[in-house]
Amino acid sequence: MSNEANATKAGVIGATAGSAGAVGTVAAAGTVTGLSATGITSGLAAVGSVVGGGMAAGLAITAAIPVVAGVAAYGIFKWIKK
Repeated sequence: MSNEANATKAGVIGATAGSAGAVGTVAAAGTVTGLSATGITSGLAAVGSVVGGGMAAGLAITAAIPVVAGVAAYGIFKWIKK
């Protein structure tokens, strides 16, 4: 397999791990734990409150986590394999 294919796999694995972490954080951060409607909304609001926002800010942060993790994993793999 090529180095580029392996770097892409690393990026996908990083994004998957970031997604799992984001879902776990939302489920645990709210006043109601879990992935019910109340748990998700209170979790997103709790995550958003870290930056002084509400649920919309929490959604933006939570959506960005997998992207950042995937890009970081891809970049780190490419840097190590130079």
